[in-house]
Amino acid sequence: MSITYTFKTDQLTKDNIQQLFQSVEWESASHPNDLHNAILNSHSVATAWDNGRLIGLANAMSDGSMTVYFHYVLTDPDYQGQGVGKEIMKMMLEKYETMHTKVLVSYPKAVGFYESLGFEPEESSTPMYVFSN
Repeated sequence: MSITYTFKTDQLTKDNIQQLFQSVEWESASHPNDLHNAILNSHSVATAWDNGRLIGLANAMSDGSMTVYFHYVLTDPDYQGQGVGKEIMKMMLEKYETMHTKVLVSYPKAVGFYESLGFEPEESSTPMYVFSN
């Protein structure tokens, strides 16, 4: 296994992004064009590759000064537990180390993973959403 990590987006395609999102059964995969555009229009994207196969991804949205929001953080299930997600998030946290606020919304089963990277729950706020079709 030869895993490489990069911030370059030139190898990201609609198909390999969709395949990664399908591997974790995320609904976003059912909108491949919008998902591809969203990823490529991110402030930054960190990816993990195994011999040309996209196996992990994290994207960031940021104002470039005060706040960064990590929206998607995912690792192909075949590679989970091998440090891929941790390495991707370390890349992101290093890139945005000077930001005052680093935000993400975690699924309950991933809270421990993010806590191991220094994230903690914000007791005085609640994530809120408006979903559209």
